[in-house]
Amino acid sequence: MGAIENDWLEPLSEEFKKPYYRELYQKVKHEYEKTQVFPDPNDIFNAFQFTPLSNAKVVILGQDPYHNNGQAHGLCFSVKPDVDIPPSLVNIYQELREDLGCEVPNNGYLKKWADQGVMLLNTVLTVRAHAANSHQGIGWETFTDAAIKILNKQDRPMVFLLWGRPAQNKKFMLTNPRHLILEAPHPSPLSAYRGFFGCKHFSRTNAYLKENGLEPIDWQIENI
Repeated sequence: MGAIENDWLEPLSEEFKKPYYRELYQKVKHEYEKTQVFPDPNDIFNAFQFTPLSNAKVVILGQDPYHNNGQAHGLCFSVKPDVDIPPSLVNIYQELREDLGCEVPNNGYLKKWADQGVMLLNTVLTVRAHAANSHQGIGWETFTDAAIKILNKQDRPMVFLLWGRPAQNKKFMLTNPRHLILEAPHPSPLSAYRGFFGCKHFSRTNAYLKENGLEPIDWQIENI
């Protein structure tokens, strides 16, 4: 598996020593050896690698990685540049267009967001090919809960975007009064019309960042 090599390593180091993580590591290693698993093992921790803890100012929580060929690369909702844009991301782009006037790009590669401090964190970091939620309950949630608690402790303004019930179930860990928590239905085609469209989370995020003297996010993803 890939490794975390930036300022996330120290606060997460205790997790790597715990029995649950040793069991998780062995399970995931076995899965990669015996079956097809996404993302590529070197991409598992990309959400941490691309957004150092000291840079994080927005957090978007997803569930588990995309499970079809070539899609997942370690950032929630994002796909590699040459992959068709998944339906949930199509809806995210639609809300961005309505909210901020962003043009809809020809790709779903969201690394630009991560590089600006938007942590795109799935609560489960691996998945068996073509089997959604197949790695739920094997230990990843304990690890990513630890990461959410570390983010919560950061004594600076941050914005948490909780889309859908699984993400909103993490709200109890977000107790820091300096952080803004925004909730909406999931952007999937099944639920986006229940209130994701029109939530204006992107403009509200930028307004909060600016109010607190922070650089707003440039949400526009460029064409490739």
